[in-house]
Amino acid sequence: MTLTGLPSEYDKYDALGLAELIAKKEITPAELLDAVRQRVEAINPKINAFSNFFFDKAEEQIKSGLGKGPFHGVPFALKDLGQYLQGTITSAGGRVWKDQVADYDSTLVTRYKQAGLVIFGKTTSPELGLTTTTESVLYGLTRNPWNLERTSGGSSGGAASTVASRILPMAHASDGGGSIRIPASCCGLFGLKPTRGRAPMGPAQFEGWNGLSAHHAVTISVRDSAALLDASSGAELGAPYYPPPQLRPFLHEVGADPGKLRIALIADSPVGTPIDPECEKAVTEAAKLCEDLGHIVEEAKWPMDAEMMRGAFLTIVNVSVARALEDAAVSLGRPVADQDVEPVTWAMAQNGRNISSVPYSSAIATIHQIGFTMAKFHRTYDVVLNPTLGKPPVPLGLLSLSPKDMRTFMKEITEFSPFTALYNLTGQPSMSAPLHWTPDGLPVGAMFSAPFGDEAMLFRLAAQLEKAKPWAGQRPAI
Repeated sequence: MTLTGLPSEYDKYDALGLAELIAKKEITPAELLDAVRQRVEAINPKINAFSNFFFDKAEEQIKSGLGKGPFHGVPFALKDLGQYLQGTITSAGGRVWKDQVADYDSTLVTRYKQAGLVIFGKTTSPELGLTTTTESVLYGLTRNPWNLERTSGGSSGGAASTVASRILPMAHASDGGGSIRIPASCCGLFGLKPTRGRAPMGPAQFEGWNGLSAHHAVTISVRDSAALLDASSGAELGAPYYPPPQLRPFLHEVGADPGKLRIALIADSPVGTPIDPECEKAVTEAAKLCEDLGHIVEEAKWPMDAEMMRGAFLTIVNVSVARALEDAAVSLGRPVADQDVEPVTWAMAQNGRNISSVPYSSAIATIHQIGFTMAKFHRTYDVVLNPTLGKPPVPLGLLSLSPKDMRTFMKEITEFSPFTALYNLTGQPSMSAPLHWTPDGLPVGAMFSAPFGDEAMLFRLAAQLEKAKPWAGQRPAI
């Protein structure tokens, strides 16, 4: 058997399914990599989802011996932000870092290799992952396979566009304010942001944005997400924290009975922005589906002050951007200037430089208090259900880091994604499930979030939703 030249047959399998074909010797890792290369050549020119390729390194990885983990021989791509593969560029979507070649593998990348994944490329990200679309001066526009004039989301839009177009069944992604869940919603995928510290971030940097950022993946199937998190999670030497260990493998939660969950439905924007009727419909349908599955759904109110939340988030991110440019100046041998980065990046860095130590310290204290507030809220509710986004995928150009007008940019980004960042502040696991499509064929996700450390509950619920309303058969005509 060979999948090369048979894209419709390739589309039938998730990553674990492809690994099973390899285990049965129905296809070799080299043949599978070649099939993916053909799909890249046919599809990527339409969507622009990759920043660079290194198929030669992937071929050498196969020849030198792959890890014997659950994804033995399955092709995979890393997001071009925050993770490093020796001998390859991680540009973070910016011109300042476009020639930055790593001389080591990140801990997460090492675990991916041990899981048997064959890494052949990097997917696009906006500069430093700072917006909810994937557009950059360096790499241009990454397009949504469902509508090429719409955003694929951000900042893991390259990963989501790659998986939605079925170049790959799953791809690495990261989430500092929604950057796994936002593109998952935009592209009709399953996207889970794990608990703070669940997946390793080191060794160069053990946390991103003071712990707001988490790394995992966008996937077609729930079971791939669970198995990948099993393969990649675990305490890392030198890491400042690690969440409660799971009681059993996450893959064992897929298909397990979630019990009768008490779900808080909060459909109103925490910052008072309008919600598109299709996003309201998506979350209402998700609530009805949960009730049909035997869960209790109750309308609830946000338990925390939204402005306090927003202020703390922006303070931490702005300071982090300022630091990133200071770090870049060391390797450049000169200060980073405004013409080196995109306008929003520069403005955020300038804001960060103007924040003094006391407000910065207060912001960190605030996010922990928000985490405490949500932990108390979860004494009443097992899961919180929100719209993933305030709008379906918007046209390209509205959320670019090089906007025509800064005020319009701030309005658009706030209206588009008012929900996701809360769960970065608290560190809770949070997932977007693709349960709704608009009449004109755009995906819209529903977001479910669980208490700190309880990905197991989300995987049980996600598998139940996936079985009740399967989404893998929904594919863009690209």
